[in-house]
Amino acid sequence: MYCVCKEHVELAIDTFVDEYEDAPDLVNLRETKFASWEPPQHCEYCKEPALFLIV
Repeated sequence: MYCVCKEHVELAIDTFVDEYEDAPDLVNLRETKFASWEPPQHCEYCKEPALFLIV
């Protein structure tokens, strides 16, 4: 699972595929709310706001 900015979506997808050998789902964090999980505020690769969840 990766929370990333728009710039790092492709990198996170590549990393996910390398690790799990399967295509990930992309979730827009601005359109989706979670009942018991608060997503990180920043991208895992930089300090930009996290916009997508790769899972």
